Amino acid sequence: MRFFRSTFEQSIALLLALVIGSLIIVGIGENPIVAYATLLDGAFGSPQRIAGTLLQSTPIMIAGMAACVAFRSGLFNIGVEGQLYMGGFAAALIGFSLPLPWFLHLPLAMIVAVIAGAAWIAVPAFFRARYNANEVVSTILLNYVAVLLTSYFTIFLFKRPGGWSETPPILESSMLPTLFEFSRLNYGLFIGLALAVGLHFYFLRTVSGFESGTMGSNQRYAEYGGVNIRAKIFRMMLVSGAIGGLAGGVETLGVHHRFMEGFAPGFGFDGVIAALLANANPLLTVITALFFGMLRSGSLLLEVDTTMSREIITVLQALIILCVSAQVRIGRRGDATAGERRWKY
Repeated sequence: MRFFRSTFEQSIALLLALVIGSLIIVGIGENPIVAYATLLDGAFGSPQRIAGTLLQSTPIMIAGMAACVAFRSGLFNIGVEGQLYMGGFAAALIGFSLPLPWFLHLPLAMIVAVIAGAAWIAVPAFFRARYNANEVVSTILLNYVAVLLTSYFTIFLFKRPGGWSETPPILESSMLPTLFEFSRLNYGLFIGLALAVGLHFYFLRTVSGFESGTMGSNQRYAEYGGVNIRAKIFRMMLVSGAIGGLAGGVETLGVHHRFMEGFAPGFGFDGVIAALLANANPLLTVITALFFGMLRSGSLLLEVDTTMSREIITVLQALIILCVSAQVRIGRRGDATAGERRWKY
């Protein structure tokens, strides 16, 4: 019952954001019905567009899984974008520098991407676990460090001769296979779906997952029940960062086949928003990630067929964040603890 109520409330928040977005679209002289219809057509109007939507949704989905792990444990990993960049660069480095058979090369590149993401969050995880430092501040600041650091490596150390600000292309043995000839959609989609199912059963059917959820609801109660809070915080943040690195590895090995500046603009942040909108439910995060992938993919046609800029999608995302953060509640009045209970799973 609580699951359906939470889903209903999140749907109301999304609907409210779309209504406010419609008013903004009217304000700039466009028809919101036409705008939303164009978005849907751009996202699902043909097999190629559907594949493009799934392609955009894949890194958001995996990044959303990283955020789900942290949120369900009562932690806020806002640094998924930075972990994604570090994982993507690490995968590219292995991909173009080590000639290996495909059955070794691809798994090694993915493993290194996972390790890079976990290593990037290790310092914030340690200080959060040991000194109760605010992980929101430390992880979000490391996003900028990761973006700038990978840019430095790409431009000054590993730049492809005579090319753009990008590394040499990875070897074919490290590439994720594509699903269709007409699209770059790859097996990373199945990795994201498998992660969602695995995390769903982890949180519902395992002792460790129950401990994580209990810690997210009430740390004192979890500690009283025998959970080593410090160790658990450190481990769950490492897992969250590792999945963030995996998202970057999938994007590098399956889509771009190299690392370049701005190779994944905002996928990490979109993943965090998708997890928030899904109330940190891994299966629902798949749906919200698909929604954000639809917005990204459909915005291309929106810019062509209307006078609106694709930046209107950024406005819609901001409205969604605002409405979800506003704790929209139906049928509740005067409950001062509603916001506090919002992230009690």
